Amino acid sequence: MSTVRKVAVVGWGAIGRVVGTALAEGRVTGAELVCVVDNRPLGEAAPVRQATFEEAMNSCDLVVEAAGQGVVREWGERVLASGTDLLIASTGALTDDELAKRLLAAGPGRVYFTGGAVGGLDLLQAVRALGPLDQVRLTTTKLPSTLEQPWMDEELLARMRTATGPVEVMSGTARDVPVRFPKSTNVAASVALAVGDLDAVRVRVVADPAAHHTRHVIEASGGHGTYRFEVAHLPDPGNPATSQVVPYAVLRSLAALAGRTGQIL
Repeated sequence: MSTVRKVAVVGWGAIGRVVGTALAEGRVTGAELVCVVDNRPLGEAAPVRQATFEEAMNSCDLVVEAAGQGVVREWGERVLASGTDLLIASTGALTDDELAKRLLAAGPGRVYFTGGAVGGLDLLQAVRALGPLDQVRLTTTKLPSTLEQPWMDEELLARMRTATGPVEVMSGTARDVPVRFPKSTNVAASVALAVGDLDAVRVRVVADPAAHHTRHVIEASGGHGTYRFEVAHLPDPGNPATSQVVPYAVLRSLAALAGRTGQIL
């Protein structure tokens, strides 16, 4: 008989609530929600006890991060060093090369990443074995209000707020862009993780007042083939910076880690 994974969910926001509720209701076979970690007092909002990070590491064998890049930076290595596995949703933290190397080298816990709002990452990771890709491009299009950042100047903010069509907000590499949009561009870091090179992925961030769906287009090519993946998701109503599908991608990853049969790996 397989062992039930004892799970802590970190972050009781748009992602964590959906993931934690599904676990608490027994909808992930082989996984049990033991506690929730959040920096706010949750009271009756959480279906299980609220715990500190230390308590979570002591009582669980799998921590699900759904709280943002800062949590990955502050706690990632400590979770893995405690022997607890870690499933990361905020992949944007991995644009820090040194942090990425430390997390991948840490243990005895194992680190995993969820694909989040996009597909095709498994295929891009597989084709790396055939040789490097010559070109990888990601274009992310979202509502202007979800992309506003403290570092933006008044001219850019005015262009975004008065736009009647698409406006390019930033272009760069998967190393540069997620740092500037910490809640909106984890996808860029996820593509780079799949490809294996932050600097090889060219990223465009576009604000569009007509973007009722968040859109991600991944285009890649190399000597062994060409690949194009396009997704359009409804934003989460409680947090429009993230797509509604993201917590369900986390749940799919959790199901695989808990040993559910029939999973596409």
